Amino acid sequence: MTADLPPKPPSRPEKVSLWRYLRLFRQDILSAQPAKLYRAWMAEFRTPFFRSYLANDPDLVKRVLKDRPDDFPKSDRIGAGLRPLLGNSVFLTNGEVWKRQRRIIDPAFEGGRLRDTYGAMYAAGEAAVARLAQRQGTLDIEPETSHVAADVIFRTLFSIPIEDETATQVFEKFRDHQRTQPILNLAAFIPGPRWMPRFFKKATTDTAADIRRLITDLTERRMFEIDGGTAPDDLATKIMTTKDPETGRAFSTEEMVDQVAIFFLAGHETSASALAWSLYLVARYPEWQDRLAEEAAGLSADFSSVSALKLSRDVFREALRLYPPVPMMVRETTCPETMRGRRAPKGSQIVLSPWHLHRHTRLWDNPDGFDPTRWGTENGKTCQRDAYIPFSAGPRVCTGAGFAMVEGPVLLSMLLRRFRFDVTEDIPVPVAHLTVRAKDGIRLTVSER
Repeated sequence: MTADLPPKPPSRPEKVSLWRYLRLFRQDILSAQPAKLYRAWMAEFRTPFFRSYLANDPDLVKRVLKDRPDDFPKSDRIGAGLRPLLGNSVFLTNGEVWKRQRRIIDPAFEGGRLRDTYGAMYAAGEAAVARLAQRQGTLDIEPETSHVAADVIFRTLFSIPIEDETATQVFEKFRDHQRTQPILNLAAFIPGPRWMPRFFKKATTDTAADIRRLITDLTERRMFEIDGGTAPDDLATKIMTTKDPETGRAFSTEEMVDQVAIFFLAGHETSASALAWSLYLVARYPEWQDRLAEEAAGLSADFSSVSALKLSRDVFREALRLYPPVPMMVRETTCPETMRGRRAPKGSQIVLSPWHLHRHTRLWDNPDGFDPTRWGTENGKTCQRDAYIPFSAGPRVCTGAGFAMVEGPVLLSMLLRRFRFDVTEDIPVPVAHLTVRAKDGIRLTVSER
């Protein structure tokens, strides 16, 4: 087992007061947790306001996500933290509303649609390479990965590059928004009516409103093009023209704005996070960087060339394990449950933590180490099946999971075959905002290969 471990946030002391915990939680949910969660099968947390259970037992995770997902809907309280931006999107809804939304959205990502969007994805990668060629030197790589991930979303969703005026404004506003809002707000746990104050910063609500206004402009423009028969055949057109096979209704403009907001969050912010950590990891372990650069020589604008990116895919998968973009998810019990001999009353919060599950010391070999070869071992294969949920799992698995697992390796390969990335003295500290980012950025030295 190597002692050269990639960075991991410090854990809090085992015992702290409730108010100390709440202060730590507000600062960063990762370092607010005790170290024992990396080895515990389950942990119960009680306060005067709420009761929650963090479930690391693979059988419990399977029960919640795969076996009985309707009995463990997404907590309504999670929407308190994300609703200003995401509205009533598929990420937040439950029950029949969520099922109707998925019936409309899923066809856009089925069949040959990934092949159809690959050209736009590859073009965004070429643009990123051209931009980075003008920068080079020592720089924070996170803004660069955010830029290319946003470019991919705009090109595949609306057939416009990031340089489009509206696209640029959305990207800039989102950059401001993501630093103001954690993926889990305290309101996700504290019960109360919707009108109860939810601890938002003014910057959070202001930037969310600006982003939604800009997305509305894009959506209304596309509605006009669809009506006029001039709309391009991209993901937005596919989703906006798809009718629910059960009700015969398509999304309204307002409903589509909600969905575009989550597409941008899920398809841009999460991809940017994963790509930035991937680049840091290959910079820290340069022998892998050289192997990926050699493999990337065979990548082309032909979609069939993607199948050869086996090493790049393993490295990207390992980055998602160590730094899952969405570190925690919250479900709620609809009836009393017994979990590992403990009774969880109706309305309890069930926290599923990819961050802890992916590093669980009783499940993974070398859990904190960077080892892309693990996916070919028996332990790696077992854990990938039972303890690896970067895109969630079951019916609510991320619709764009397949898209992300092409985008990440492709962009990583395109960057590594042109540039060399080296670490600096600045060691990034992972923190959870909207996704897992570095507290002060990820500074790397970029040079021509």
